Amino acid sequence: MAMTVDEIKAIEERYPHVFRRPAYRRFGPLLLFVGTLLYLVYALWFFSLPQVLRESHWERLPLFLTQWVSYDLQPEFRLHQPEITPKYPRFSALGENPNPDWVIKNADGSFTVRIDGQAKSVTFDKTYATIVAHGQTVPVALTSGKPVISGPVPDWVTVHDDEIVAKMGFVGEVRVTVDRVKVRKRFLGWANFVFDTRSPFFGKSASEVASLIVSGPELKPGTSNLALAGDNIWNNAQWQHGDVWTKLLQTIVMAFLGTMLGGIVAFPLAFFAARNITPSRLVNQVLKRFFDFMRSIDMLIWALFFTRAFGPGPLAGSAAIFFTEIGTLGKVYSESLENIDDKPREGIKSTGANGLLVQRYGVMPEVIPIFISQTLYQWESNTRGATIIGAVGAGGIGLKLWEAMRTNSNWANVFYMVLMILLVVFIFDNISNFLRRRLSRTIHDYNRIQAEQG
Repeated sequence: MAMTVDEIKAIEERYPHVFRRPAYRRFGPLLLFVGTLLYLVYALWFFSLPQVLRESHWERLPLFLTQWVSYDLQPEFRLHQPEITPKYPRFSALGENPNPDWVIKNADGSFTVRIDGQAKSVTFDKTYATIVAHGQTVPVALTSGKPVISGPVPDWVTVHDDEIVAKMGFVGEVRVTVDRVKVRKRFLGWANFVFDTRSPFFGKSASEVASLIVSGPELKPGTSNLALAGDNIWNNAQWQHGDVWTKLLQTIVMAFLGTMLGGIVAFPLAFFAARNITPSRLVNQVLKRFFDFMRSIDMLIWALFFTRAFGPGPLAGSAAIFFTEIGTLGKVYSESLENIDDKPREGIKSTGANGLLVQRYGVMPEVIPIFISQTLYQWESNTRGATIIGAVGAGGIGLKLWEAMRTNSNWANVFYMVLMILLVVFIFDNISNFLRRRLSRTIHDYNRIQAEQG
């Protein structure tokens, strides 16, 4: 049945909020979308993002990722010496007397370095070099003052004025000049992660190490092999496990101490900042602005300030977290107090109890679970934040991570520390979530009991 015009008008007048909405409500979503789009365009222009993306060194990303999960060995052969001998970097992962089976001295005095078995290798003496890779053989003459390739140059070989570079993919590369051959051979994994080259356990298989620990003769008189192995792992010079784990513990302690002290100070101040607890508006406003001031200064800025005051170390980090948490937890606590149900408090007041008892029995049971839950969340967050402020000298694993990154050549150690940080954050995140769930159930049970008793 069709509706008349009068009926339609009557419905429009009855529901004006549906049929006669203001213009800002009708076009609000569209305006919000257009405004967001314009802002993104402005951000692209203001930060010159296309130019930044175009000029970024994306080619370094695969190199960094490769260095996170692998290590390389770089034997170098000086061809102008009377006898060609391999020379390794001072801190080679092979130890003081390297003799790898992939560096072969041939009967005629030449050398063959197998970079990837038989498929990729280089053979050379003082007059020639032969590079094999990708199913191709590239001969290089070294007698005309610069290396010269006879025949076509493959796309995996780059010829410079005085050097030829053969890229062999992930496994490594070869660099040839008239007086030097340098090889880079890459291995998956982390070299000497358990025992460094100074350890008597270095180079031994896991079964040999286990046999020595269980029943072998003492490698160091007066010290059991088990204690010696533990000491060698802890004091590993290359990976510095002891220092990394100690710094990681410092980070955890910094986060816990700063959060705990911040909560202790913020707890009583929040009662004075809450309008429904303390009637003085002046006191409320002064404390709330104080909380705003403390949390408006970023934890990183506090860390810079305290490293100047106390010097680098975990004390500065703990103080930075402490000052930040006074503001953050003070605001959270006071807002929780302002949103409580006043009925329990009024019931306690009606018995003639003094103000302290009113807060103890009328307010605390309702807010304590919330306070603990918020504090646990901040502790979890500060465990991550303590890593960042450590990079500016506030101690902990962040400082050590920054030192490793500054060398720009120790990315495996950087990745190791990042994994340790992720592990700690994961563990504390799960602990915090478990405790918060238990507290949520406690709050639910408390409210149910209160409802039943009421």
